[in-house]
Amino acid sequence: MIRELKTDELKLTEPVSSFEDIEAGTVIVGQERAMSLLRLGLSIDRIGYNIFLSGDDGSGRLTAVMEEIGKLPAKSSMLQDAAYVWSGKDRNIKLLMFPKGEARIFQDNLIDYAHGIISKDEILNKWKREDISMFISSLPPYEENEEAYTLNIVLDRNDAERRPVIIETHPSHRSLFGSASLGHMSIELGSYQRAAGGFLIMSAEEVTGDEALWKTLKRYIEMTHRALSSNQVPGEMASSVRPQPIPLLTKVILIGTEDTYNKLIEKDDKFARYFRIAPEFDYTMERNEENIRGTVRYLKASGMNLRQSDDDAYLAMLRYSSWLSEDREKLTTELSLLGDLLEEADLNAASCKRDRITKEDIEETIHKRAWHASLAEENINEEIRKGEMVIALSGAKTGIVNGLAVMDRGVSSFGTPAVISATVAPGNEGIVNIEHEAGLSGGIHDKGLLILEGFLRHRYARTFPLSLYAGICFEQSYAEVDGDSASLGELYALLSAIAGIPIRQDIAITGSVSQMGALQPVGGINEKIQGFFNACSVSGLTGTQGVILPVQNISSLILPTTIEKAMNDGLFHIWAISDVDDGIELLSGVRSGKRDKKGDFPPASFNRRVEDGLRNLWRCSQDKG
Repeated sequence: MIRELKTDELKLTEPVSSFEDIEAGTVIVGQERAMSLLRLGLSIDRIGYNIFLSGDDGSGRLTAVMEEIGKLPAKSSMLQDAAYVWSGKDRNIKLLMFPKGEARIFQDNLIDYAHGIISKDEILNKWKREDISMFISSLPPYEENEEAYTLNIVLDRNDAERRPVIIETHPSHRSLFGSASLGHMSIELGSYQRAAGGFLIMSAEEVTGDEALWKTLKRYIEMTHRALSSNQVPGEMASSVRPQPIPLLTKVILIGTEDTYNKLIEKDDKFARYFRIAPEFDYTMERNEENIRGTVRYLKASGMNLRQSDDDAYLAMLRYSSWLSEDREKLTTELSLLGDLLEEADLNAASCKRDRITKEDIEETIHKRAWHASLAEENINEEIRKGEMVIALSGAKTGIVNGLAVMDRGVSSFGTPAVISATVAPGNEGIVNIEHEAGLSGGIHDKGLLILEGFLRHRYARTFPLSLYAGICFEQSYAEVDGDSASLGELYALLSAIAGIPIRQDIAITGSVSQMGALQPVGGINEKIQGFFNACSVSGLTGTQGVILPVQNISSLILPTTIEKAMNDGLFHIWAISDVDDGIELLSGVRSGKRDKKGDFPPASFNRRVEDGLRNLWRCSQDKG
């Protein structure tokens, strides 16, 4: 079934009618699964229960961590003081641990003892601890070594109300693990030790990008007592000082991408043992009332110092949110992207001397963003207009189709038509991917073309061997091609070449195809449609032009008003199909044809012409041999 879409089918659901009653706030939205696992990981104080929090930038991962840590109980056992003390000629510098705030008290008592204000028995009776008794008994006379009576209080939690949280933005060996040279007073803690009893938060990519640093961090995590660094960096001599480790757990929280997490799982057999908790922040969430209200709550907090927004402005931002998620039933969880949009829209409102941010400000801001990033797209369309890029947007050709590609430039992207050509001849090479032969094809694109061979065997070469040479090429393309979203267009070009039947050039094609001929959805669908629409508009819309896409991509369509207007005026079309056969008749004007009870395609049908063409190629290959 060929289904031409109408704009009424592309409208967004709006479960919230007014946003006036929504108060500003920063509650994490749409991440219930990840938040549940994060809370579990933060609540368990055991070795190995470190956390790797993955997701996209702007999805609120750090905010979520800080909010949840703020809800945890103080846990006095984790709030202890730590002090390094004189240990004579012993290279193993001694450590004394104290309940919160008591390290200072012991230091004062020690000075009083040094000056004879209190006796040895008095201080030992007050501090009835074996480690303190041994330390006091080993002290030299104060006149001989005053420094021996001075504590190096490296952890002073006297004023702490909650467990420590350290965000290490530039991790290095020294910043993470500290340093020590000679004597107990030379010891300086790094952020790993200063976070003892609490949490150390870092970028996963920053830490794992330095192999030596990552190896050292893993060694510290593995050590039960969290050893202090002696500032030993690979290639340098180790310090002669070996301080006793601080016996408090440091929970490491790495924030990174899913790609980084997967690489670590694959390459490091101990990683899963070190980081047993791995919440994943999703990049989309359901477009329901709860998440809409949460998004608006965030926007109101983000725009606290900006002009207030109209309800229509919030609706426009929510539409943009769905556009970012490529699904009309979804919203993006990268709320910071919406905050940036709001900030820019406020500037637009100011330039228009408006007291409030309106729908027009949001739409104009989106338009300006597209315009700022459209230089490359405009150059391509100018080449099409001048005929420098050889592409037909009308008529019919054999073995040639207009595919659709997405070009990336930094954070922006745009769609553009791509001419795909196919040639066939007798031979045994099968489908030759010219992009691959030129070193311009990615692995997924290679796989897509191999699937096309499977399709030809499954559908046509049932009673004879598949024997042909077929060359498939992206014309005037000099960059790497990857992904399988062009496989449907490549298949139509190939079938056209085999059957010798021309197909329409005013229709662009996108979609992935299986060996059985079923279509599969692809990404970047809105950019692709916009790109072909813009290319057609340069030469003037004919009223016959449009795009074929998989039916599963209907939910992804969030089109600009210019395209919706062209659709309503009958100047541009979008057709949704679910099977290869669905598009054959639209593209060729020839019925596709189904096999009858005897297993034969109808005479003169498109599929019969393809099958006959493949059989002739096989026979010619035999004769040639």
